[in-house]
Amino acid sequence: MATDPIFSPSFGNRPSKLVGREPVLAELLAGLGSVPGSRDRAVVLLGQRGSGKTVLLWELAERASDAGFVVATPTIASDGMLERIVEKIQDAGESGMDKRKLRLAGGNLGALGFSAGLQFTREVQESKSFQHKLTQLARALSKQGKGILILVDELQANSPEIRQLVIAYQELVGEGLNIAIVMAGLPGAVSATLNDKVLTFLNRARKTELGPLSFADVDAFYKDSFERLGLSLSSDLRRTASHAVNGSPYLLQLIGHNMALYSPEGGALDEESVGEALRTAQEDYENDVCKTTLAALSARDVDFLHAMVEVGVPAKMAGVAKAMGESPDYAQKYRRRLMDSGIILSPERGKVSFAVPYLEEYLRARV
Repeated sequence: MATDPIFSPSFGNRPSKLVGREPVLAELLAGLGSVPGSRDRAVVLLGQRGSGKTVLLWELAERASDAGFVVATPTIASDGMLERIVEKIQDAGESGMDKRKLRLAGGNLGALGFSAGLQFTREVQESKSFQHKLTQLARALSKQGKGILILVDELQANSPEIRQLVIAYQELVGEGLNIAIVMAGLPGAVSATLNDKVLTFLNRARKTELGPLSFADVDAFYKDSFERLGLSLSSDLRRTASHAVNGSPYLLQLIGHNMALYSPEGGALDEESVGEALRTAQEDYENDVCKTTLAALSARDVDFLHAMVEVGVPAKMAGVAKAMGESPDYAQKYRRRLMDSGIILSPERGKVSFAVPYLEEYLRARV
């Protein structure tokens, strides 16, 4: 096995290089340069498990911080999220500002509830709302020429914390304060969130879908990475590995790591070792992504997917409905649900195919 300092096959781990996402990252950073209240400052990242949402958020956090923003690094949508966001803004704001300015800000803004720097008095900390605290932080940082970027991961449908965050954001935008927000989540969860009346403003936000990585980007990354790891293999075998990635950032890491893991002494990979690496990576991906994806669906959703496998992909909707024993209109309801969730796609009119790599194979093996 070769030493592997490059690949990080685990959800949320930051790999050594961001592959194929530079255009998306450039758009997000350009949005931060737009005027407060711009549509490009409220962004929703859509992507299935393994599409690299978390990694992209952390990369954005780093680059936005370098650009002068005070960043509340990715916070998972859950209980306690709002208090964590406030704490992160305070920590990031104080670490990036001159201590004399902080003392001056604390003194000048004492009436707003700061005891020192960006720390609140006990009274404010214990009795004031999240909206109040975030507003005071935004005002204090604006006086220092600083903007705030809030990053939220694993956006959940109908989350009360998300509602409060969105309401606070709207108020700050109305005040003209320098703030931006980027949320990431599964397409299905985000779709449900966007149906919440309190969150209708997100329908005006920019939606960015993290599509599959291009073969060219994957193959170029593998060529460079395998050379750095001292692995040798034919260009045909490398391209086989690149095709097996199926555009998935998570599979990119899994396959790369397994190629290093199964490399013989001396690092020369042959067809057998590459095949074993690909089989192991596919098994891990199916267990981590396919199994988890199906667990979140209803029994009838899964019946629709099994019907697709039975008919053959790309599957005609008429055939899917027949295999389900239902009317075309009934099957269309589940088609819409699964497309909104990013699990299937429509390659052409009247047909459906799988959007999640290896999900078809996973289902077929369990028929």
